[in-house]
Amino acid sequence: MDLYEYQAKELFSAHGVPVGPQRVVTAPGAAVDAAAEFGTPVVLKAQVKTGGRGKAGGVKLASTPEAVRAGAEAILGMDIKGHVVRRLLVTPAADIRAEFYVSFLLDRAGRSFLALASAEGGVDIEENPDSLARVPVDAIAGVDLAKAKEIAAAAGLPDDAAGVLVKLWEVFVAEDATLVEVNPLARAGDGEIVALDGKVTLDANAAFRHPEHAALEDTETEEPLESAAKAKGLNYVKLDGQVGVIGNGAGLVMSTLDVVAGAGAAPANFLDIGGGASAEVMAAGLEIILSDPAVRSVLVNVFGGITACDAVADGIVKAFDLLGTVERPIVVRLDGNNAEAGREILDRAALPGLIRADTMDSAARRAAELAGA
Repeated sequence: MDLYEYQAKELFSAHGVPVGPQRVVTAPGAAVDAAAEFGTPVVLKAQVKTGGRGKAGGVKLASTPEAVRAGAEAILGMDIKGHVVRRLLVTPAADIRAEFYVSFLLDRAGRSFLALASAEGGVDIEENPDSLARVPVDAIAGVDLAKAKEIAAAAGLPDDAAGVLVKLWEVFVAEDATLVEVNPLARAGDGEIVALDGKVTLDANAAFRHPEHAALEDTETEEPLESAAKAKGLNYVKLDGQVGVIGNGAGLVMSTLDVVAGAGAAPANFLDIGGGASAEVMAAGLEIILSDPAVRSVLVNVFGGITACDAVADGIVKAFDLLGTVERPIVVRLDGNNAEAGREILDRAALPGLIRADTMDSAARRAAELAGA
């Protein structure tokens, strides 16, 4: 789960990282009130989960109440790389003497963790990749003060930034993050090292350890069908096509998306029901997919393993009973453990609108035809 900047900075502050005052608003008038509280000049920052805000006009310096209102009116509602700005962060303008960059991230290739740091922080850091120091971090040893000083020295950061690096590592570990990034980490006019921005990605697989993270989810901008699927415990991602897809196992579902595209249609979703294709799970999956008005046909592609195909077929039959009328055609392909028995169950059931296919390619072609592709 990606966090907004203001949420990342709230986590930083909770772990002792200096961030400075801030206020999140949703209306220009509230921005003016926040600026009056802090005193001008202030910085107005669009809250979107993407980069490039500054260059897109989503960050403005305002020195008068009139400029605050005008800036807030310009930023709120702005579209930045497909993200509509609904929240605005108001913070006092900092007296910046130097800007640095630092991040901790999961290094998937190295199967460990990595620190990235540079003495050249700010909006152009992506254009200066050679300035980044890359320091591996041992998963057991982590980042103590000595390691933090090693990272700072490698990047050319001031030695007194090491204490903040230790705190940022604490955020990374304590919050089960896969990314903690600060750009810029700045030297303020009073000499303090402060995080003026923040980006955090939390590991959803560790959500059971952090019930408090549920409050960080952005339900206002989340795709409604994805929210409904999450509430049912389904692994669903909304796409832009016309063929709904259900499969068991992420690899099989990804392959099915490719085959549907190869048949000339566009998949409407990713939905992995995992290993347990019970009637309730199948019905929940079909209900979510059929709730999408763009879906014209559905492809159920299951390879029986631990859950045998006859059990999956029983689940599909019972799902039809639970759903009642199913108005769009559903193509089913079963293969693997007890596939023949599963096919016989579907043939005997003679479910209205259900079409059985023997191969993934033929199932994709039929689903594409039924979707009008």
